[in-house]
This record gives sequence, C-alpha cells and structure tokens, in this order.
Amino acid sequence: MRRRIAEAKRLVVKVGSALVTNGGQGLAPDAIAGWARQIARLRAEGREIALVSSGAIAAGMQRLGLATRPQTMHELQAAAAVGQMGLAQTYESCFSEHGLVTAQVLLTHEDLADRKRYLNARSTLVTLLELGVVPVINENDTVVTDEIKFGDNDTLGALVANLIEADALIILTDQDGLFSADPRSNPGARLISAGRADDASFEAMAGGAGSSIAKGGMITKVRAAQRAARSGAHTLIASGREADALLRLAHGEEVGTLLYATATPLAARKQWLADHLQLAGSLHLDAGAVRALQEGRSLLPIGVVAVDGDFERGAAVACRSPGGKEVARGLVNYSANEARRIARHPTSEIEAILGYFDEDVLVHRDNMVLL
Repeated sequence: MRRRIAEAKRLVVKVGSALVTNGGQGLAPDAIAGWARQIARLRAEGREIALVSSGAIAAGMQRLGLATRPQTMHELQAAAAVGQMGLAQTYESCFSEHGLVTAQVLLTHEDLADRKRYLNARSTLVTLLELGVVPVINENDTVVTDEIKFGDNDTLGALVANLIEADALIILTDQDGLFSADPRSNPGARLISAGRADDASFEAMAGGAGSSIAKGGMITKVRAAQRAARSGAHTLIASGREADALLRLAHGEEVGTLLYATATPLAARKQWLADHLQLAGSLHLDAGAVRALQEGRSLLPIGVVAVDGDFERGAAVACRSPGGKEVARGLVNYSANEARRIARHPTSEIEAILGYFDEDVLVHRDNMVLL
C-alpha cells in the first residue's frame, strides 16, 4: 500500500491551522516555505499537487489581536477576511521561490453539492493542475454560513480528493498519526501504522476534539479518510513537524498512519455515477457514438440525435442507443437547451452556435459509466 502512494500521480495535501500558524501565534513562513520546497520537489517528479490549507481565521485572529477563536459567524468571517490576505501572500511568495505559480481557490459545501458548480470547480482545478499551477484551497470562511460550511478542512480535503480524483490525501497535522487510544492520557497507546479506511473501530480510537485554533481533531481526519476512500483515494495522517514529512510520505516511507481505500479511484467514481444519481434527462445517440463510448471515448455533440428533459450543466443524464436502451450515464457539460443546439454538429462549430466555447465534449469519459 505504501508503494502505491509512491507511485501516485495526483495528491491532495492538507495542512492544519496549528502548523500554518505556529500553534496560533501568527503565520509560520518558515514552515510554509518548507512545504513549498517539498511540493516543488514533487512537482519536479511529475506529480500533481493540490494544497488545502487552513489558517485564514487563525492568521486573522493574530492580526486582530484576538486571544481566543471567535464564536459568532460574523466575527469568524471578519477574521477570515483579514487572515486570508496574509495567507495567500505568504504561499505565493514561498512558491515563487521555486518558479511555481499558485492559485487561490475558496470553496463552500454548496459549491460541491450543486452539480453545475461541482463540475465548474472540477474543471477549474483539473485545468490548473494540467497547467502546472499549485491550487491553494480553503473554505470560503468570509461568506460561509452554518448551513453550507464544511466545518473543518479535513472534510474539505476529502471532498477535493473526490472532486479531482486524487490518488491520495495527505493530512499533515501536529500529531504523529492515529493511535489506539489518546496518547496524551494513555502512555500505552500505540501508533496505527496502516488499516482500512472503512474500519469502524478507528472512529472510537480517534475520539477527542480539536484545539482552540483548529476545529477538527483526529476524529475528523478518520472520517475524512472514510469519505476519500469512497472515490478510491488513500489517506495518510502524519505530523507536519517531522523533517521533510511530505516528501517521505509521498515516497512511501513508513511515517504516520495510512488508511487505505479498497477500490481504485476510477472504479469508485463509476460506481457512484451508476448507483447514486437521479437522471435529469436523456441523450439519444447514433450507432457511431454508441461504438465510441464502448471503446472508451467521450461523447461528442455530433453523435447526439435528440435530447430529452430540461437540465442544467452538470446534471446526470442517460445516454441511449438508437433503440432507446440506456448504454451509459454521466455528467453533462452543457444544458439541455445548449445540447439541443449543438447536437449533430462537430466540436469546431460549438462556439459559432452558442457564442462561446466551454468543453469540447458533451460528456467526458471520466464523468461517465457504461452500463
């Protein structure tokens, strides 16, 4: 399992508030510079890295002179707005030392719950990775409300891993990993080196809450591993205070705790598409398009002869053969009205027909499952 991590192409790295802010004493530029150096090394090896960073609220607290974490939503939002400026500036400065470009991406749960916004977020992040950019992702604390907040960046890290189909999620924290009991009160607690992410006993071992700076705790990390495993991503939990911890983890060294998934990312995603989405409409295909899908290709507009339903971009739709049989289903890149207008036309004509160009396929093969 550790060897699989060493071979992973796409990683999500989550760094906790205690590390980013030196235990709440303000931003820790030396630590951030260390992660930038390690990520630059992984990028040079051909890896794609998305960084999920906590710290905006904690950094804002320090700038505003607040000793304890605010309790009201508007105070948290104000602290985040102040802190996010310094956080983004520090990451940009540290990564630029290695010739890497960064991008700030702020998300809310609503962005990933809505199919259209989910697809938009996925397209943006994947494009950034393909361009060699390091996305620095955080919850959009400035506008978040109780109803839409992730609640902690461990959960956000797992959702991002699912979103971009990452091979692994690496959670760097101020703890050495998952122990069989709380090591602060139980000297006999042992470090769990590896186990299945869906092992229910790990939740009981995690217990406890976060610090006054961080919202989570080990329980949120275990649950994040469970969530990431649903899309086939393995999760590593380890101390970010260890020397070159990120490099050592990414190279398969026995550090921290590995909670591994039992399905490949693609297989898990296909299962999710097959089993858990209500269909908003149908795309009726010609025989050539059906053959193309069966050969593992994406669905082009030219292969669509008719469109049923009223759906938006990102909706789940059925792909049907000339006889009406459902041969595949997936997330569509254009709305029903747009799909009707570009059906039977080559990709090269999309911009002329719609007045803009978004995606070159109606349904990408990575967002499709054959039936």
